[in-house]
Amino acid sequence: MTTDKPAARTLKLKPGAASKTPSDPYAPRRAPVRPPGPARAKSVSASAPKPPREPSPGYGAPRGGPEGPRSERPAPRRAEAPRAAAERAPRGPAPAPRPPAHRPDLARVGNVRGEVRLNKRMADLGLCSRREADEWIARGWVTVNGQPAVMGQPVPPDAQVEVAPQARHQQSGQVTILLHKPVGYVSGQPEDGHEAAATLIGAPSQWRGDARMPGDGRRFAPEHTRGLAPAGRLDIDSTGLLVLTQDGRVARTLIGESSGVEKEYLVRVHFAPNGPQGAGVVTQDVQAVFPPAQLALLRHGLSLDGQALRPAQVDWQNPEQLRFVLTEGKKRQIRRMCEQVGLHVVGLKRIRIGRVLLGNLPVGQWRFLGSDERF
Repeated sequence: MTTDKPAARTLKLKPGAASKTPSDPYAPRRAPVRPPGPARAKSVSASAPKPPREPSPGYGAPRGGPEGPRSERPAPRRAEAPRAAAERAPRGPAPAPRPPAHRPDLARVGNVRGEVRLNKRMADLGLCSRREADEWIARGWVTVNGQPAVMGQPVPPDAQVEVAPQARHQQSGQVTILLHKPVGYVSGQPEDGHEAAATLIGAPSQWRGDARMPGDGRRFAPEHTRGLAPAGRLDIDSTGLLVLTQDGRVARTLIGESSGVEKEYLVRVHFAPNGPQGAGVVTQDVQAVFPPAQLALLRHGLSLDGQALRPAQVDWQNPEQLRFVLTEGKKRQIRRMCEQVGLHVVGLKRIRIGRVLLGNLPVGQWRFLGSDERF
């Protein structure tokens, strides 16, 4: 009996297979490894960005390489990056736009033609204050050479400025009040628990003699206290004539930059070369011990806040009282002037502003400025 041996099978190996380590026959079977090749297209979800509608030539082309294309996702649009940045709002404040070339520079005044702002020209002409001028221009009550005025408009010196009757009527209703301010009241807004002098203005405190003044039949009304402002101040320790007005022309006349209206004061003083609490204070017959050279300094030669004071009239009214006539009004000016020459002020009263006198107006009472009175 002849036994045939099975024929030997020839194992064909792929190139490079001999170098591989033989696998374990008892190891679990694994899925075959897919050879490298073009990547499969990914499914597009609802949240994924949609491709652009009109791609540019070559847009989104896959990038080639030794392993084939990386992905079918479109490449970013580099050309749109600068445009998107330009369309974004700037983070910082935008620069102010330049005015048109044809528009006049309203901020400049006093050019070669001598032009100034319209509100200043109206104030210089005595028509009203600058604030009133702006209000009238806004309401269309002002014309320049027959044309409606514009806010901030520059005008030459020969421009013809006209005001509508409505503005004149409004101005005629404005009042100016003369008050004999008592000690303890402040001229402006209330401060440090002290009341403003304007709180004294009312029907009960109107001077009885005011109704008897000829040509003035004006009666007090609540609207007379609206917009009433002091034109010149008196400190809390002083008394005398205080002007409160609704009329910008009066305020400009009394406290404007170029105002030279005289203000007269009666000032009671002590001679205190070492201060009011120091040694050598003289309270009686101060005129006899006060050096004449110091009186000359009060008249001219002193400075306050780094500025030289204007010349003043200063004379003795009696041995304990001086009379001052000033044409300016710095804060606590007379008291500070006296301190520089060894005098201590114990009483101060204003009795005149321009041509308007305090007269016999009682303390704490007021009256209207008469129609025939001018500062």
